Amino acid sequence: MTEKYDLIIQGGTCITPSGVTITDVGVRDGRIVALGDLGRAAGADYFDARGLHVLPGVIDTQVHFREPGLEHKENLETGTAAAALGGVTGVFDMPNTKPLIADTETFTEKWRNARGRLWCDAAFFVGATAGNVNELAELERLEGCAGVKIFMGSSTGDLLVDDDAVLGRILAQGSRRCSVHAEDEPRLRERKRIAEEAADPAVHPEWRDVETAVRAVKRLLKLSHASRRRVHVLHVTSAEEMALLRTREDTVTVEVTPQHLTLAAPEAYERLGTLAQQNPPIRDVRHRDALWAAVRDGLVDCLGSDHAPHTKEEKDKPYPASPSGMPGVQTLVPIMLDHLHAGRLSLERLVDLTSAGPARIFGIAGKGRTAPGYDADFTIVDLRAKRTISNRWIVSRCGWTPFDGMKVTGWPVATVVRGAVVARDGQLIGQAQGAPIRFLETA
Repeated sequence: MTEKYDLIIQGGTCITPSGVTITDVGVRDGRIVALGDLGRAAGADYFDARGLHVLPGVIDTQVHFREPGLEHKENLETGTAAAALGGVTGVFDMPNTKPLIADTETFTEKWRNARGRLWCDAAFFVGATAGNVNELAELERLEGCAGVKIFMGSSTGDLLVDDDAVLGRILAQGSRRCSVHAEDEPRLRERKRIAEEAADPAVHPEWRDVETAVRAVKRLLKLSHASRRRVHVLHVTSAEEMALLRTREDTVTVEVTPQHLTLAAPEAYERLGTLAQQNPPIRDVRHRDALWAAVRDGLVDCLGSDHAPHTKEEKDKPYPASPSGMPGVQTLVPIMLDHLHAGRLSLERLVDLTSAGPARIFGIAGKGRTAPGYDADFTIVDLRAKRTISNRWIVSRCGWTPFDGMKVTGWPVATVVRGAVVARDGQLIGQAQGAPIRFLETA
C-alpha cells in the first residue's frame, strides 16, 4: 500500500538532529511523519526543494507588533505577514501595548482578536508590574503565553520595574523563564541630559552607555541567583556584559539581535540618524566584535529581532523626542544568511540560534527540529540567491528598514507553518491560520 502524505518536500538539503542530509520530508496532519527517499509516495501537494536548504522553522522570540492600541505602527496581521515573508514561522510578541498585556482580561482579549489573522504561529508575553506580582504564576500558564517580560529600564511603553525588592518578588512567582530588558533606570534618568543637550542621535550610546547595561545585568544575575529563577537577558550589546555573562549560572540565557551584529557606531548614526536609534543602542565595532565572539563560542543562546516599528514621521522627530526601535522580523533571515555566506557562523550554528535554541530555552513543544513527530515548520532558503533588501519589500506597516539598499547573499524562498505553505517567492499564500505556540508542562 502506497503511503500518503498531505505534503512532500522533495530533495532539499535538510538540517536534522543527525546532521545535514539531502532527503524528502513527508508531512501529515501538520507534523513531520517521514524523512528519507519517499519515492513514489502519494502526496496532496509537492514542493520541489532540490538545490534549496530546508531549515527547521525560524522562531523569533522578541517582536513588538504594537496591538492593541498602537496599530498605526503595526498590528498582528501585518507583523506576522512580515514574519512569514521573511521566513519566520513563529513569534513571541511583547506586552508593552495600550492597554498593557498584564492581566487575564487583556491577554485573553488579545488572543480573541488574533484568531484568523496570524500568518505564523505565535505566543504572547505578559508584562510584570508591581501591581500584578501575585497573578504572574497563573498568567504564565495561560494557553499561548510565552512567559513573563520585565523592563528594568524604560523603553517604549509604560512597563517598568526598577526596584530590586519588586524584582525579587516577581522572580519568586512562577517558574517560566523571564525575558528581561536590562538597563539601569536610575542611571538613564541621571544621564538623560546628555541626550537633551546634544539633540543628536549619535550620543544615544553615550546616554545609554555600557555602564547602564552592566549595572542592570549585575543586579539581574544577583536576583536570579537568589531566587534560582531562570532569566533570559535580551539584546545584549556590549563586550562588558558578555564578560559578566561568561560566568553565568545555568539559569541564565543570552540573546543578541541581527542589527547589533551588523550595524556599528558611529557610521550607523551618520547614515541613518534616528532610524538607527533603539534601546539598548547600536554600539561601536569593539562591542560588535565581542558579540560575534560570543556567538562563535556558544555563549549566545538565541537570536531575536526586537522588531519594534515606528512610523517614519515618528522617527523624523528631533532627537531625543524620536522613539527608539526599528523593524527587523522580515530581515532577520536574509541578514543572518548573508553573515553565513561571509563565514561568520556555520549553518548548524544559525539553526541552533533561530530554531533549536529558542525551543530549548523556552520549552517550546513540538518545534525547533526537523524530526518525525515535530510540527512541520520549515524555513526554505536559497543560500546562493543574491538580493537587495529594500523598503519596497517591507510589508510591516511602518514601511521602512535600516537595511534598505543592503545587498545580501541568501534569501528565504518559502515558509511552511504546520504543513501549510504560507509564503513563497515573495507572496503570501492561502489564509492566515497561525495558532498559539504550545509549551512543555515543565517549561
